[in-house]
Amino acid sequence: MKRKVVIITDLDGSLLHPVTYSFKEAAQALDLIKKLEIPLILSSSKTRAEIELYKNRLGNTDPFVSENGGGIFIPKNYFPFDIEGTEIGNYTVINIGTPYVDVRNVFKQINTELGVNAIGFGDLTVNEIAKITNMTQEEASLSKKREFDEPFLLDGNNEEKEVFIKVIKEKGYNWTEGRFLHILGAHDKGKAANILKEFYKKENGHILSIGIGDSLNDMPLLEEVDYPILIPKESGNYIEASSLDNLIKAEFAGPKGWDMAVRKVLENIGGI
Repeated sequence: MKRKVVIITDLDGSLLHPVTYSFKEAAQALDLIKKLEIPLILSSSKTRAEIELYKNRLGNTDPFVSENGGGIFIPKNYFPFDIEGTEIGNYTVINIGTPYVDVRNVFKQINTELGVNAIGFGDLTVNEIAKITNMTQEEASLSKKREFDEPFLLDGNNEEKEVFIKVIKEKGYNWTEGRFLHILGAHDKGKAANILKEFYKKENGHILSIGIGDSLNDMPLLEEVDYPILIPKESGNYIEASSLDNLIKAEFAGPKGWDMAVRKVLENIGGI
């Protein structure tokens, strides 16, 4: 029997263009995914509110993962079995992240203890975030509705960065990096992916999973899928990922590379 294919993808710099946030160049692959009825799970450092905006733009109705794996949002009655979680709106939510208020408190403590001036999204206005990220005012506003993870900027050299990260770990928290540095609890995209994979296996038996990303915060996801696709940065460089089995390196950054790589993988595994 043909295995069910499930795609789990990062947004910024992968499905979305790193500057314009457009997914226009991924149109062929997105149309193919819809035609084949393949679940497309958005897994991002973005907030729930931000991801919902892109789900609406994409016409996507599948589960999604917010803030680097902090929250898993599954539409009610999506799976033909009950899922243990919190009922919020039209979702069953599985929270595996540490509450944002706790993350923020630890972030501020580290700032004070080290006498540095790391700036988190919680310290910035909507206008400041829009300017830094090239987001619209609406998108920047949604990016502040955080539940699990604090992105931050740290001016300084690598030594100061290493010290900050060391103290994050000493306090029992984790860090990762995408476009920004992040402080978060004991969650990541890989843990969230494995939870969702088990649900799809329960429904369909064996599945084939494809994971797509471009940054360090995507590595836990790429490590847990059958076919990891690594998207290069705009510079053409890739993050270090030599430990990944079956690694596919996209030829181009952003949605252009995403589109070509996804179509190639689906063709190779008999998805079309």
